[in-house]
Amino acid sequence: MEIDTGTNELLCVVKDGVALITLNRPEARNAMSPDLTAALRTQIRKRGEDETVGALLITGAGTAFCSGGDVKAMGGRGPRGQMTYEERLADLRWRQSNLTGALFAVRKPTIAALPGAAAGAGLAIALACDMRIAARSAFAATGYARIGLSGDYGMSWLLTRTVGPMRARELMLTAERVDAERCERIGLVNRIVDDAKLQDEAFAWAKSLAEGPQIAFRHMKDNLDEALSIDYPTALYREAERLVHASRTEDHKEAVKAFVEKRKPSFTGR
Repeated sequence: MEIDTGTNELLCVVKDGVALITLNRPEARNAMSPDLTAALRTQIRKRGEDETVGALLITGAGTAFCSGGDVKAMGGRGPRGQMTYEERLADLRWRQSNLTGALFAVRKPTIAALPGAAAGAGLAIALACDMRIAARSAFAATGYARIGLSGDYGMSWLLTRTVGPMRARELMLTAERVDAERCERIGLVNRIVDDAKLQDEAFAWAKSLAEGPQIAFRHMKDNLDEALSIDYPTALYREAERLVHASRTEDHKEAVKAFVEKRKPSFTGR
């Protein structure tokens, strides 16, 4: 089912329980524009709430994932250059919390498929997803140091938790271009595949997750989100609470039955 996003700069199709969201400004390497980001915020929220969707897959058209913000509109040249400091701060905080903040908060599996460059805020979007799969020709770069900025859209927080503080500092301060193979080595992406296979492999991965136990996935994400901020006894307490809740679902009963019958389970999210 094709979803009307309100702009040709963002495409969305729901198929086999997967919401495939495509950044569609290939001529600009899918750089973020007002129309694209507004539509992306809306689709993240709506597909995250859509009961027919079990997983979100975000990718970019052409040979890039997302090259980040539109540099030509920076340096006070765009409309935000006329804002006061307080207005600009409030605007950026709202845009961040309703884009990468909202994406990170989605309680369904999320995957970013990188056909090419993921840079600046585009890399932050990819990092806000649970997992990343990249084409062999893809690369990542924080990019901020090259334009005299310090980072936004949660980049420092997401990067530190993805590759660790040492690598995060290196990637932020040097803004170096990191090819796909090194991205995989340092844990920036989960998998790399041949360019021609990226979309098929990414969709198959998303589809397998969309068919999974959605209630259990939601609890898993809650556990994992808390893992770096709570102590072990608290983690034990909360894991127990969530597991007992999951054990009372129809999905758990179906999984046990399917195991005994040696067949694939059919989850319903109940």
